[in-house]
Amino acid sequence: MSKSLLVKNKDGKDVGTYNVPEDLLEYDKGDHAVHEVVVAYQAHQRAGTASTLSKSHVSGSGKKPWKQKGLGRARAGYKQSPIWRGGAVAHGPHPRTYKKKISKKIAKLAFRRSFSAKILQNEIILIEDLNLDSPKTKELHKIYSNLNVKRGCLFVVDEVCPNLFLSSRNIQEIELISADLLNTYKLLLYKTVVLTKTAMNVIEKRLSKESD
Repeated sequence: MSKSLLVKNKDGKDVGTYNVPEDLLEYDKGDHAVHEVVVAYQAHQRAGTASTLSKSHVSGSGKKPWKQKGLGRARAGYKQSPIWRGGAVAHGPHPRTYKKKISKKIAKLAFRRSFSAKILQNEIILIEDLNLDSPKTKELHKIYSNLNVKRGCLFVVDEVCPNLFLSSRNIQEIELISADLLNTYKLLLYKTVVLTKTAMNVIEKRLSKESD
């Protein structure tokens, strides 16, 4: 058993089919793995550089601003108090890492599950190739238009060549990525994913359970 996908050329015309082996796909499990991987990915994007000064880091002496009693004012113990302007910050953030560990097994299950969902929902487009003779944004945008893609897309190639990279960087609707760097988050971020046939070969190796 296999899942058949249409293959298109740069003009958007059907030129054949490509069969994805059914044993590479996962439809019955992995939803929670997808959630875990997406949360971890988003957490990794956080810089974790927010920093505030606690009272031990605010300069100033430990002398009381005024005596404890007799002045009719509230008691004050030190000038670095969080309630004072220029004082410390109570319970403020400090530099930290938000990274979350995900096992290779869970990451691969999430990738297999999300890719399978894309195929099931007909959101994967295969294209013969995306080779460009020169870096021309207009030419790549024409290919994008010929594919009749809505709401942007992710182009996946086996290797990001300079001409393709330079052609894609000024097109807001397009993101370019190599097949070995494709991840679950990127798969779910775009409604449509366009893969070259050579990129699909790389993806199949990543989907294979024999590589676990």
